[in-house]
This record gives sequence, structure tokens and C-alpha cells, in this order.
Amino acid sequence: MKLLVTGGAGYVGSVCAAHLLEAGHDVVVLDDLSTGHRDAVPAGAEFVEGELGARAGEVLGRGGFDGVLHYAARSLVGESVASPEKYWDGNVVASFRLLEAIREHAVPRLVFSSTAATYGEPEQVPITETAPTRPTNPYGASKLAIDHMITSYATAHGLAATSLRYFNVAGAHLSGTVPLGERHAVETHLIPLVLQVAAGTRESISVYGDDWPTPDGSCVRDYIHVDDLAEAHLLALTHSVAGRHDVYNLGSGHGFSVLEVVEACRTVTGHPIPAVVAPRRAGDPAVLVASSEQAALRLGWKPSRTAIAEIVADAWEFARSR
Repeated sequence: MKLLVTGGAGYVGSVCAAHLLEAGHDVVVLDDLSTGHRDAVPAGAEFVEGELGARAGEVLGRGGFDGVLHYAARSLVGESVASPEKYWDGNVVASFRLLEAIREHAVPRLVFSSTAATYGEPEQVPITETAPTRPTNPYGASKLAIDHMITSYATAHGLAATSLRYFNVAGAHLSGTVPLGERHAVETHLIPLVLQVAAGTRESISVYGDDWPTPDGSCVRDYIHVDDLAEAHLLALTHSVAGRHDVYNLGSGHGFSVLEVVEACRTVTGHPIPAVVAPRRAGDPAVLVASSEQAALRLGWKPSRTAIAEIVADAWEFARSR
């Protein structure tokens, strides 16, 4: 297939682009490099630098595209609360322009990088696709709005569409010629933050609350290896159905607490990694774990790299390669 990967210079987009190339697909990456990195675009992919809303129509207008994998987005929760206009414009408006380009140029399929943030604070865990969608911040709301747009385009225009709502993506892609992993200018994810302590660029890691209703008192989250995530996107491409918009949750189905993650990082790195208990953060659920039963049933997808030590080890190897 000939595929457009938006946001393919970012963490998840670059790893998925690498998997697509390894599977024999023809890949064009579109990224404005506002948060991505030029050297993360895998060798063999054509790179087009530019904003999604401005350049998607031009690129798809070349013709011959079999699908789009859409990762380009703003994704900082705090920023979305402080500057929601950036998210309605950069996520929703830009995605609308992408959908219009897809319709205009008759691209048959779309796989969208959605998020568990669409659910907000869940009533039950594991979280299924039928759980109420009640995002608690503009970032999650913007992703949910895009999901609604995609549903309408699938229904009205016959688009074969899949949204993948994933939880905490971690690890690194190490099997290619260039290691690919997380390197954000503003880091908010737990594992890379803990590894910064091991690397000596951060003094300690904050544990937000030690009195949650969990076995060790710290929050529990579901971690998915980025390579497993990429494999789900490839499966979604081949299982999408014209005129239908399918939504799947992606996770391991098993949660790890903050303290368990910190201990795994200590074991992998051999560093003591001081942890400091801080007050709870407003809006933090005690437990977030995904049910991926539908992805297993309908896509044939199951994560194979579920051990937290393996996920951390890959992330640490990538961090040391920089």
C-alpha cells in the first residue's frame, strides 16, 4: 500500500512508519517538526515538512494513496487546559481539513491515533469501548471530537476508518537501523521521567500520592510497548471496512503502579532513583487499565511485550543511545 503517515517524525508515528516500511509499504511522512524530529523519520520514507491542515491536500492530491495513518496532534493535557484554542485548531480543525482531503481524493481508509483520555475518569476498570466518553480536559475532548467527525465521514462517504484508543505507550523500537523512542521537549510520561533520574538529569521522581486505594498506595496504569502498538495499526489497516468506523482500546489488560515502575527502573538501570511523595493531583484516577478484548477478537491483536522490565529496558537502551 501507499500510505500517508501524519506526525511520522514523532514518537509513535515514527515507530509505526518503521513497521510499515518493514512490512513492505510505501510511506510518505508529513510532519511540521514542531514536536517531532527529522532524524526520527525512518530511512526509506519520503518526508514532507509542513502543517497538516495546509499540506495534506497537496500531498494526497498526488493520487494513488491507499490509506492515511493520522498521528499528528498536540498532546499536552496541561497546555490544553491553559490554551484550549491550540487544541481546537491544531487537532480538530487540522483533522477536519485532513478528512476533507481524504474525501476529495478518494482515499479509502484511515487509522486514527485516539486516546484513553476520551473516557475521562472511568466508572469501571478494565475500560471497554462501551464506557461513557467524558473527557476531563480539552486534549481528550479534541480527540473525541475527531472521533465523531470520522464516524460521520465513514457513514456519509464510505470511508473505512478505525480509531485506536491507547493508554500509556512506552518502550522503544530497537530493531531498525536507527533506534526510535521518546524524546519530548516537555516530558510528561512516567517512564522517561524516571529514567532521567537514572541518567542524572533529574534529581528525583515525584510520586503523586501514596494513599490511593491500590495495593501499594500509588496510582496504577496500563502500559503498552510501542512496537505492540505499531502492530495494531498495521492490523487495523487490513481489517477496516468501508462505511464503518471501528473503535478499539489498546492496552496490556494489566496495570503497574507508579512504585512498581520506579522499582523496575531501579533494577534495569542499577541506579537508586530517589522517589519523593507529593500531594495527589486533581483528576488523577486511582486505576486506569484497558480491556483489549475487542482488538483481540476482531483484529487478532494481542500485546507480546507486557513485562514492565522489558518495556523499561528498551526505553533505557534508547535513552543511552542519544
